[in-house]
Amino acid sequence: MLRIVARVAMLAGTLALGGCGFADSRAPVPDFMRLKEAEQPPPEPPPDVKRVVREQIEVVFLNTSYPREVQVALPHHEVRGSGWTACVRAQLTSATGSALGTQTYVVTISGGKIVDRRRAEADDICGSEAYEPI
Repeated sequence: MLRIVARVAMLAGTLALGGCGFADSRAPVPDFMRLKEAEQPPPEPPPDVKRVVREQIEVVFLNTSYPREVQVALPHHEVRGSGWTACVRAQLTSATGSALGTQTYVVTISGGKIVDRRRAEADDICGSEAYEPI
């Protein structure tokens, strides 16, 4: 009987200690038992938006829209992530050849490349930005 009690106690102790190996960084256990938090990569330096847009203008605007008077605003660090966002605007032409007027887009830049673009909306800050020609 004593053997069975000893084995059950050893099994319970093993399970209790084994569970400690899965404690995350916020668990109420001693520091040496916690998983280390992943280190965040350092933020990228601000990109040269003029150069990036000039070199990758086909990512922002269709060639058939004949972008003219292209202007960019200063980049802002993304709220979530390590990239940057910037507002880009230009005079565009529709597929039928009629003038669309000034259209504004928000581009996301990561690693010196435009990784996303979308049309600027009313809640974006693009309306209050200062623009410079590229």
